[in-house]
Amino acid sequence: MKSLLLSTFVTVSFSASAYALDSLSQDDLSDAVLTDYETHLLPLFQHFHQNPELSHQEFKTATRLANELSDAGYHVTRNVGGTGVVATLKNGEGPLVMMRADMDALPIKEQTGLPYASNITQVNNLTGETVPVMHACGHDVHVTNLVGTARQMARLRKHWSGTLMLIGQPAEETDSGARGMMQDNLWQRFGRPDYALAMHVLSDNKAGTIDVIDGAPGAGSDSVEITVYGVGTHGAEPHMGKDPIVLASQIVLALQTLVSRELAPREPGVITVGAFNAGAKNNIIPEAAHLKLTVRNTNLETRQKLLDGIKRITINMARAAGMPDDKLPDIVFSREMTPPMVNNSGLAQRLKKVWQTKLGQEVVTSIKPQGMGAEDFPYFTTEPYIPSVYFMVGGTPQEFFDGKRAI
Repeated sequence: MKSLLLSTFVTVSFSASAYALDSLSQDDLSDAVLTDYETHLLPLFQHFHQNPELSHQEFKTATRLANELSDAGYHVTRNVGGTGVVATLKNGEGPLVMMRADMDALPIKEQTGLPYASNITQVNNLTGETVPVMHACGHDVHVTNLVGTARQMARLRKHWSGTLMLIGQPAEETDSGARGMMQDNLWQRFGRPDYALAMHVLSDNKAGTIDVIDGAPGAGSDSVEITVYGVGTHGAEPHMGKDPIVLASQIVLALQTLVSRELAPREPGVITVGAFNAGAKNNIIPEAAHLKLTVRNTNLETRQKLLDGIKRITINMARAAGMPDDKLPDIVFSREMTPPMVNNSGLAQRLKKVWQTKLGQEVVTSIKPQGMGAEDFPYFTTEPYIPSVYFMVGGTPQEFFDGKRAI
């Protein structure tokens, strides 16, 4: 678990930069992190991995995390925004620095064959089904790293001054946990951070590396549902109706021009129609067609341009097809949007220099993401704005990339 060892060292180094730790020996830090990893963190990681829990159902995980943080000397508050955990260590005057780790797992059956593999099943409160559960997205690494950071920062408290806030967040996989904690008056109750940090272990990157970029490591995400109306008729007499399948198909194609023709060529954006449902029989033109979209972006201005464009194109394509005002499409923009995740440039550069100095130039990379994945950490940092950095720690040994070991 080289990624766990590195992530703990990196987050403590982040605190060193934020708090300007004085006279801290790198050898002392490295030896202490390694010892704690071998004696405490590795068994703790295996426990979390072996006992995963679904979103909003992280009761045992939250209890264990809270106990670990309390044992490390932190003031711990439980059940924040559901199962959320907030731990603070006040250590004199100085900045309030927040670090977040997500706790939930996924409804996936583990087939790794590891001796500590998960055999857990759980009733999914969202569906009522009993499902297998696995930490397939690395959150077991994240919470273990949070504990490791807590233990080292408590040990090093004579070297720094300020307040450290550690957050165990539920329900990242459903993009609802951070929002729930904010709705529970997180900053009003515990103070608004001066800086915020989050990390993710990433299987695409080599173990022993850390990746931090300027700009957006994660996209904003909106869900949109469109109902396109028509006039039903027999398939042998299409002239007697208005075909919503044809109209919806034209809308799907036209929406792609928002990205290709209305965004600047270097401005990223994605509109994906993930569901298209209409009709029940081969020879009947239905009354309506239903589309479900995901919309991705890396800044709020692009987001608004895409959402406005979706509405404009959808309504006016229907008008061009001859639909009256009382049969224009219904467009529902979900309230559960996720803001884009944008690293603070100054803070990212500051941390990059610290990590390069502590870990070596070759360890720290800045690989621009190829996809538009989203997560809910920006709920903590967007309104009000908090300078933040979200970074990646490599999770796959080099042998896998070289093809010397089977995955």
